[in-house]
Amino acid sequence: MASLSSLPGNRFNAGLGSPVAAASAFSAALSSAPLGAAPVASAPLAASVTDALGRVPIVRLNRLHPSCNQHDLYLKLESCNPGGSIKEKNAAYLVHQAEQSGQLRPGGTIVESSSGNFGIGLAIVGATRGYRVLIVIDAKTSPTIRRMLQAYGAELVEVPLEAADAHGSMQVARMQRAQELERTLPGAWYPAQHTNPQNVEAHSLWTAQEIAAAFPTGPDAIVVGVSTAGQLTGISRYFKQHSPKTRIIGVDVAGSAILGTPRHAYKMTGLGLSFIPPNYDPQVLDAAYSVSDALAFSVCHALAQREGMLLGASTGAIVAAALADVQRFTQPQTYLLLNPDRGDRYLETVYDADWLKQHHLTILQDQDLVQAINHLQPVPLDLVRRAAQ
Repeated sequence: MASLSSLPGNRFNAGLGSPVAAASAFSAALSSAPLGAAPVASAPLAASVTDALGRVPIVRLNRLHPSCNQHDLYLKLESCNPGGSIKEKNAAYLVHQAEQSGQLRPGGTIVESSSGNFGIGLAIVGATRGYRVLIVIDAKTSPTIRRMLQAYGAELVEVPLEAADAHGSMQVARMQRAQELERTLPGAWYPAQHTNPQNVEAHSLWTAQEIAAAFPTGPDAIVVGVSTAGQLTGISRYFKQHSPKTRIIGVDVAGSAILGTPRHAYKMTGLGLSFIPPNYDPQVLDAAYSVSDALAFSVCHALAQREGMLLGASTGAIVAAALADVQRFTQPQTYLLLNPDRGDRYLETVYDADWLKQHHLTILQDQDLVQAINHLQPVPLDLVRRAAQ
């Protein structure tokens, strides 16, 4: 298994140190200067855009909820990766592994089913490596995501609405289309993020060690979206071995199949599946939360207006779950929350008043939002584990 240091032109080979250490040194230099002063240090140089991955800030929440006064809740802003999401990491890692194994050769084609971020990550890596990139999308894919994919040179293959399952999901239909394209296109390679075990390796080798570098004794808890389970399983694998005290909290959107809660349609992208992903192991979870669209999107608005961070839809769910969970403790806790992506790709949905009204979603504010977070309860772990059997 190749480590990150073996990636071509990787910053670890260049002697630039870990991304968290570099970011911490830069942050320390900035924090010692008066507000508004010119930076006193420069960011480390990167040989390519993929070498800049992972160099993201970790920012404390201060004004979102009364619990922020007692507990330290930090957001790891993976939205600050070059393309705006954490999925660029596993895109870069999986492409590298495919090149090393011979599955992907010069002049080849990358094919993937994606609702957005992973497709964008592959399009970025494909642009830097000279590959053709085909992304299978569906009607739920927003105009912004479509334009971003095309801007990076990706070609779009759309699955028709009638391919949706009984709950309105088109994930299985998209994956089947991607498999068909891999079979029929010469030189095509399908990473299959939903089933590929190397998706997990990317985050145990990369993201988990960035967190460990920032929290040498380990945070009390890490809160992460379940999604395809690459981040969840990779991070938990590392921390269960190196910091057993660190609790792992998984978050999904209400309506998804993963946690065993009732199935129904949802508007969230970035969380939620119509099936149990093969990389998912419920045994790693110390707590699990199912968060509604309305609560997640409300937290997104509050993050922008009270913390100055315009972040993606799934981050709202992750932050809501963390704030609900931390109230179980009377002693001060330190939580690390994983922010998967930026909010700019949701301006036509989550942050659009007309879209919210069209879908009968009300944004909670002030005390109504605090109360909704306080009333959020974890999903019983026995239910979570039965659902995965």
